Amino acid sequence: MKKLLLAGVCASSLFAFAETVQADSINLHNGQLRADSHAPIGIMGDHMHKKGEWMLSYRYGRMDMKDNRDGTSDLSPEEIATTIPNRFFGTPGQPPTLRVVPTKMTMEMHMIGGMYAPSDVYTLMVMGSYVKREMDHITFQGGAGTTRLGEFTTKSSGWGDTKVGSLIRLYEDKTHHVHLNAGLSLPTGSITEEDDVLTPMNARPTLRMPYAMQLGSGTYDLLPGITYAGAKDKFGWGTQYAGVIRMSENDENYSLGNKHQLSAWGSYLIHPAVSVSGRITAEKESQIDGIDTQIVAPVQTADPDNFGGKRVSASLGLNTVVPDGVLKGHRFSVEGTLPVYQNLNGPQMKRDTAVMFGWSKAF
Repeated sequence: MKKLLLAGVCASSLFAFAETVQADSINLHNGQLRADSHAPIGIMGDHMHKKGEWMLSYRYGRMDMKDNRDGTSDLSPEEIATTIPNRFFGTPGQPPTLRVVPTKMTMEMHMIGGMYAPSDVYTLMVMGSYVKREMDHITFQGGAGTTRLGEFTTKSSGWGDTKVGSLIRLYEDKTHHVHLNAGLSLPTGSITEEDDVLTPMNARPTLRMPYAMQLGSGTYDLLPGITYAGAKDKFGWGTQYAGVIRMSENDENYSLGNKHQLSAWGSYLIHPAVSVSGRITAEKESQIDGIDTQIVAPVQTADPDNFGGKRVSASLGLNTVVPDGVLKGHRFSVEGTLPVYQNLNGPQMKRDTAVMFGWSKAF
């Protein structure tokens, strides 16, 4: 029911992004600005601007995760608590197996962006984000067995990492467009967040939270990519490769895993001002390299090996652009995403549903 409801939201809601107005079929349909002159909202850095143009945007994204998996096999909390080794066993107070199991996580992000084109060949961009994370856990009693001691929730919030970059036009005609994505992620998000936890010995200490609950990477990260988009008549299509390459370890002696993402999408104009889209995305993410010596706990999220994997997801979106009136040129869009395949370096939580909304306007 939840997934059907999300699909309904995607088919009837709005989101945003803004773009350059050029007199070709990629941007215009029957003389009107095309709603699908931008990719689905989940694609970042998909479009460029004319010389001298500015754009402002706001996005809101939410992703939910729940239940656990190792590889392609699901695991219950009891299986994790009794069969998965604790890498910190032997450290004082650490049991032989993982006695704290995460069951649900919610991640929310508010993103504020700006773009400016100093020439028709280059478009500069910057995006800041405010991040909120929340994770529910079950704590099992003592060092063995399946007796549940209790539950607890950890939370973190604050500014995340900041992304800057440039889009470089390679080719464009009336049907096709290709550009390079060259970006850098700046480590403006905290990696030392703490919260209260419930231990298997029924204590309530304040500890540094595991990697998944931190707000940033702590490293300068390269953001390479390349984007192709096309449009003809009522149809639009495109593909994008986007990467995240960690350049070094952070101040806590680890680096998050490199990421590689390949997306392909198609869209159909219901009206020049309204388009629907479908997208398939394949992702590969490496494990964490190194370890923060302050993150020590009998929970899977404290183990750097339990991160990353291979994922495939499917998305449904809707883009709109206001053709006239007070809001002429404002864009509103939405995209919802569901998992199709997850092969995880587990145990770790599975992705569930994700949705992104937004607004943008070019000047």
